[in-house]
Amino acid sequence: MDSTNVRTTRVCHVVAMPFPGRGHINPMMNLCKLLASRKKDILITFVVTEEWLGYSGSDPKPHNILFETIPNVIPPERLKTANFPGFYNAVMTKMEAPFEQLLDRLELPVTAIIGDIEVRWSTGVGTRRNIPVALFWTMSASVFSMFHHFDLHIKQSHAKIDLIEQVESIEGMSSSNVEELRTIFHRDDPRVLELALDCISTVPQAQYLLFTSANEFEPQVFDSLRAIYNFPVYPIGPAIPYLELGEGSCETKSYLQWLDSQQTGSVLYISLGSFLSVSNTQMDEIVGGLQISGVRYLWVARGEASRLKDRCGDMGLVVPWCDQLKVLCHPSVWGFWTHCGWNSILDVRIV
Repeated sequence: MDSTNVRTTRVCHVVAMPFPGRGHINPMMNLCKLLASRKKDILITFVVTEEWLGYSGSDPKPHNILFETIPNVIPPERLKTANFPGFYNAVMTKMEAPFEQLLDRLELPVTAIIGDIEVRWSTGVGTRRNIPVALFWTMSASVFSMFHHFDLHIKQSHAKIDLIEQVESIEGMSSSNVEELRTIFHRDDPRVLELALDCISTVPQAQYLLFTSANEFEPQVFDSLRAIYNFPVYPIGPAIPYLELGEGSCETKSYLQWLDSQQTGSVLYISLGSFLSVSNTQMDEIVGGLQISGVRYLWVARGEASRLKDRCGDMGLVVPWCDQLKVLCHPSVWGFWTHCGWNSILDVRIV
């Protein structure tokens, strides 16, 4: 069925607006694929920048999920890590107007918006247009809860965000979570954290709150969040592409063929995420450690793949990208060296 027929026959029109990053776009797309498979009378308009359409536009998806784009009003991906506070601020301030212009051009009226919490302005758009908004969080519910309680603490005490070192306790948070917040604040730019807390403060304006987690993973946190908000809080489960595991379209990929040639339980899979910045010195140290260990490995090194291929020799295979879930499910893979991003943790839990 072509897109014209989809537009005229589907009655529930959902617009999905992810934060422009791989760790946000992938789980939201996986949620949309799940919705499309469960509800046949649905059309999902998935909104990305023109740059991200180039990255994701050819990925397989159901016929009732359609891409729409907004202009590249934010810095390109290759410059994101160089000035992430600037990138983060641009998402908050530059994308809202073209998104609303896109809504005005859509043929079908919008039934609901699924908006990434870190886009910040989706609830405002929904309020102005009387469209219900389901906010989507791509980290653990525990991290969300920490940010929520710290945001309340800041507002109630009129403290400054950079005074976390002087805070001994925060209502609703354990001492270990307060210490974890200190770690986050040491690592991240204060400007990013201020914007993140601003995003958290918009959540009460939503009609639904969605988490890529499960009640069994974080039962106490979900009980707490349901008591805080007067609208449904849904742990939707891991938003990973498990529906596509049985498909054979990627079986000819060279890295899967390489894994097929390895002994069972002999390969270490290495992936440090789609955003984490690793210096050349750190990369070289990893290479040295792998060579000393004698372990066979498959390493997803993104832009560093071409530089590292020659150094890694015959013991490993270095690629810029792979289908992570299929790799983790492969019988030759015995371990996963990860940056511990939430999406990767969920992949491992499923495997």
